[in-house]
Amino acid sequence: MSGSTSRRSYGVKGAPYGFLLPAAILFALFFALPIGYAVWLSFRKVRVSGLGLGSGARKEVWAGFENYTGALRDSELLDGALRVLGYGCIVVPVMLGLALLFALMLDSDKVRLAPFTRLAIFLPYAIPGVVAALLWGFLYLPDVSPFYFVLDKLGLPQPDLLDGGPLYLALSNIAVWGGTGFNMIVIYTSLRSIPAEVYEAARLDGATPLQIAVRIKIPMVAPSLVLTFFFSIIATLQVFNEPTTLKPLTNSVNTTWSPLMKVYQDAFGRNDVYSAAAEATLIAVVTLLLSFGFLRAANRRNKQEAAG
Repeated sequence: MSGSTSRRSYGVKGAPYGFLLPAAILFALFFALPIGYAVWLSFRKVRVSGLGLGSGARKEVWAGFENYTGALRDSELLDGALRVLGYGCIVVPVMLGLALLFALMLDSDKVRLAPFTRLAIFLPYAIPGVVAALLWGFLYLPDVSPFYFVLDKLGLPQPDLLDGGPLYLALSNIAVWGGTGFNMIVIYTSLRSIPAEVYEAARLDGATPLQIAVRIKIPMVAPSLVLTFFFSIIATLQVFNEPTTLKPLTNSVNTTWSPLMKVYQDAFGRNDVYSAAAEATLIAVVTLLLSFGFLRAANRRNKQEAAG
């Protein structure tokens, strides 16, 4: 009897691990293993003997940190990082600012057709990034865009959004259009979780809707703002779809416009998977450090505010 009881107890305790096992296997096979293989490749290179012809002329050998030093000295990778920095300085504040504004407006008691409006704002996020970039690329081309046709009929200037500085605005617009809805839903969900008694007490004290939004709602959804900022930084560092899709439409976007495009070009254009693996690892490390540093700073500030 005691043996049966112990086996039953062991089965109950082991049940959670059984439920987690399929997810753990998938995580190991399709996430951890590819990352480990990429890191391993980043420390390898191909050594060519003689003319590189014949069996054994090309041999994979240990390279140490050679690929990493080469990546850090690569001007194309550094230039791409600077472009993404400028791109992120536009995308992140505009996208989060609009998401917060829309969430506050939808949370207002006076808003009408809230479900329809919420769906309309969120809908662009459901469109794949490549499709969205193609749609906006069509609208950016002067020869086929209906906007340029209207501007021409009105005699107004027709700026080329796919050349020079305006290109950053064109790319940022695609990201803001597609990502604002997701961030808005996150912030709006946090707003809906605030007890109604808090708003009622503020109204009894004579607070206006603007004061309630600035002094109550925004501080109380600060964790959601931190989360959306965290996601936005990661998405910005990994920008790939938009510039790659717009590349055939303009000469201002080259094959190494962003760091991930540089990785793709080295791996599949130049057939140098070892340098590409090192570059991808560096991008992952920078993303991890920035994310960890931001979350740590946010947690430290929350603790200071709680202690104060």
